[in-house]
Amino acid sequence: MKKRRIIILFLVLTMLSCGVCGLSAEQQALAQKLIRLHVVAASDSAEDQAIKLCVRDAVLTRAQELLADADDPQNALAQGLDSLAEAAGQALADAGKCGTVQVRLGKELFPTREYATFALPAGVYESLRVTIGEGEGRNWWCVVFPSLCFTAAADDLELAARTGGFSNRELDLITGSSRGYVLKFRILELLQALKSGLFGYR
Repeated sequence: MKKRRIIILFLVLTMLSCGVCGLSAEQQALAQKLIRLHVVAASDSAEDQAIKLCVRDAVLTRAQELLADADDPQNALAQGLDSLAEAAGQALADAGKCGTVQVRLGKELFPTREYATFALPAGVYESLRVTIGEGEGRNWWCVVFPSLCFTAAADDLELAARTGGFSNRELDLITGSSRGYVLKFRILELLQALKSGLFGYR
């Protein structure tokens, strides 16, 4: 029975792989150009969720200073981790809260995420992760490079994407010019979850 289950899972995985292999390649190419921001609150209390947004704003402000005219955005953030942690800690102190804030840069597996004007497929992305306290609260995600965190208008999104070196195809991918991508994003997410469960893929 166990062997049969494994065979079925393998067949499903194979079919999904064939169906989304092109999208997976596009996602990987897109991920090379993005740095995502991931802020994790200390808890789900109203106070800690509000503090999370204050820390987010402070980190975004400092990140944009570090990224201004940077030739290598990832290196600029890596070199500025202490500065980012300082900004996050100051925001925490200003909110009258004692505690720690950890800031790191590294790879993270993200689920499909839909924003107001664009969507990103599930996949592994470079991530600036900010963890407040024990990090047991709800997350806040956005894209710190190119700066898409507070992009609402389509024209602003396109300008930011062009700044980040997006191709027309990649811009179409995230803005949903073909709305069928939303379903494909979900399938890609399922595929990567299966890979993670079966092969320990990250």
